[in-house]
Amino acid sequence: MRRHRNVKIVATLGPASSDYDTIRALHEAGADVFRLNMSHGIHEEIAEKHRIIRQIEEELDSPISILADLQGPKLRVGVFANGEEELKEGAAFRLDLDKAEGDATRVCLPHPEIFAALEPGAGLLVNDGKIRLKVTDCGADFAMTEVITGGTISNRKGVNVPDVVLPLAALSDKDRKDLEFVCDLGVDWLALSFVQRAEDVTEARELVAGRAAILSKIEKPSAVKGFDAILDASDGIMVARGDLGVELPVQNVPPIQKRLVRKCRAAAKPVIVATQMLESMIESPMPTRAEVSDVATAIYEGSDAIMLSAESAAGDYPVEAVTTMDNVAREVEDDPTYREVIEASRRADRTTVADGIVAAAREIAETANIKAICCFTQSGTTALLTARERPSVPIIAMTNLRGTARRLALTWGVHCVMTGELERFKQAVLSAARAAREQGYAEPLDQIVVTAGVPFNVPGTTNILRVAPCQESLIYSSEPG
Repeated sequence: MRRHRNVKIVATLGPASSDYDTIRALHEAGADVFRLNMSHGIHEEIAEKHRIIRQIEEELDSPISILADLQGPKLRVGVFANGEEELKEGAAFRLDLDKAEGDATRVCLPHPEIFAALEPGAGLLVNDGKIRLKVTDCGADFAMTEVITGGTISNRKGVNVPDVVLPLAALSDKDRKDLEFVCDLGVDWLALSFVQRAEDVTEARELVAGRAAILSKIEKPSAVKGFDAILDASDGIMVARGDLGVELPVQNVPPIQKRLVRKCRAAAKPVIVATQMLESMIESPMPTRAEVSDVATAIYEGSDAIMLSAESAAGDYPVEAVTTMDNVAREVEDDPTYREVIEASRRADRTTVADGIVAAAREIAETANIKAICCFTQSGTTALLTARERPSVPIIAMTNLRGTARRLALTWGVHCVMTGELERFKQAVLSAARAAREQGYAEPLDQIVVTAGVPFNVPGTTNILRVAPCQESLIYSSEPG
């Protein structure tokens, strides 16, 4: 299914979008990737959503990517005798391992790992940062704090610890079970929550064992600090602005987003901008102007994908939310300023033959009257490198591997077409020309750029570029071999 935009749309599935008709409508409205949130729903429900997506994929002959998002460790306070208490600014409040019900002076925090990492002066955030505490004294089983920002604290509210790296693995016992389940199910991407260091990604990769690509969620200050190593260990990145905006001053998030997106682009790894992009559409058929501007900013930055969370999972207008994102993306990408911004921010270290081939493909395509760049790829690397160039013409990724096509559905500007195994370059050119015509990218007398690796079907061998006509008779008369 051809999209008339380059940025991809990720739609989270949930109670509002769990049936065949809604999921198909979401895909037809513009959703390229479906996110399965492992924080909600039992395995049987996840498996049913997966089955429906694959059914729609087969019916429409359109590769669809499925992203399973692991929950990660959840740090929460215990319960209160009265259900909730009001914490006053300047008051003392104790967190400890005592499982007794809490009151206005203390509550259980059943996470000894937190106490092991805390130091006086460290900050603690409760209930998405609505309550802010500062540690005045701490030990192996307690922390005395001063209430910096007061408010209502109630049962099992979440706790964020922004100032320290916690001695916690990114994968909980639940995550490990979910990981095995979704990898056996056949998801394409696995999103890791609570990533603090590159070692968290390495641990997950060993468990995944090649069954899915790994996407690291950047939602903690420690992940921002160690981003380069995390990026190197990951296949993709999600800028998860929800927790990031809780653990860091909110004014820090926009420049961080911009820096991370640019680093991902330079590394040729897909990046998703996520959280609260069209939050008001959970209850309203129309977004706010600020939300539209936020979506547009992520597109101008060159993000590979933009994501809907509760808007499509639990909102009243899931299809309308996807349609809105699609409309905003088309309008932004039609703006001449968009190309100026994209080209001005193109930065990449080109050190390989493949780097040179894809850079030349873009320059030729933008210099001559070329309708599309067709790249043959096994692992997806050539398509990723081509997308890094952010060309002004469409990218058609040709592959005989369904898994590669599905993973590339997350990548900027890439339209995936399945092809059979090829043995000769002339076959590749014919196949590319046919795909460009059939998918509506070119007419018979138009030209395309074809990149491939010889010998065929060997990952990492991109070494040839050809400008070719789209008319088969002209190909037979002009192509050697």
